[in-house]
Amino acid sequence: MYDSIIIGAGTAGLTASIYAARAGLNVLVLEGVAYGGQIVNTLNIENYPGLFRVSGYDFSKSLYEQAKELGAEIKMEEVISVDLVGEVKKVVTTKANYLAKTIIIATGRQSRQLDIEDTKKYIGKGLSYCATCDGNFFKNKDVAVIGGGDTALDDAMYLSQIVNKVYLVHRRNEFRGNKNTVKKLENKDNVEFILDANLKKINGEDRIESIDVEYKDKSVDNLKIDGLFIAIGQVPNTGMFENVLDLDEYGYIISADTSTSIPGVYVAGDVRTKDVRQLTTAANDGTIAATRVIQYLE
Repeated sequence: MYDSIIIGAGTAGLTASIYAARAGLNVLVLEGVAYGGQIVNTLNIENYPGLFRVSGYDFSKSLYEQAKELGAEIKMEEVISVDLVGEVKKVVTTKANYLAKTIIIATGRQSRQLDIEDTKKYIGKGLSYCATCDGNFFKNKDVAVIGGGDTALDDAMYLSQIVNKVYLVHRRNEFRGNKNTVKKLENKDNVEFILDANLKKINGEDRIESIDVEYKDKSVDNLKIDGLFIAIGQVPNTGMFENVLDLDEYGYIISADTSTSIPGVYVAGDVRTKDVRQLTTAANDGTIAATRVIQYLE
């Protein structure tokens, strides 16, 4: 029986484990993919107080090692179901069943999939949802990035240092992301904005050879590319909680202060309802959730 089980080993989950472990709690962290969450794929973090510049990998590794050193138990096991009703909570993974007095959900978000024909056919054959993971495969080649938020802008910036040409395709006439990043991209000779346009079709036999983009006036351009990077937003990883906790219309767990609709169950990080989703707010959530757990157990 654990004092607390934390589902997810991103910034929020690992921060929660650090605070809970320092308070002397018996803590188990469960992660099905890799510790660090999505920040592990970030080339450079430059907006975390006290750290002028650090790679996402190094930041994640430090969090993981700190949590382990303080006594948190971390297991790489995918959670497949939960039973949160009652004083004793049950978590089922692909390998075992675990019991705990409290639960902290920190499952984060994942990239939204592109909803056009044959998308899955091209994954690994020119199509990627992670520029920092796969960008080097397209060195000195032409690529397109789909999206208009910070992720798309950051992907375009990263790729512009590696590839020959970046087409940044966005369905609106202006970007939603950081204006400073937009200005930097505007000054790059190898970045071209394709605005008021939607991705209509992916072309190619064994791998991507080109894409068709359709403008508002229904005209279509064919862009010859080798790689396509999708950055059209993210969705919360809350599938297993749909009929268990209160979710908003977008699937985020409703929470004002990391508490949920079930006593002893807390939520931290990008998976909960809130206005700002940044590295600092994830760490803040992890701290608050762990504090709530300590108070609940007392």
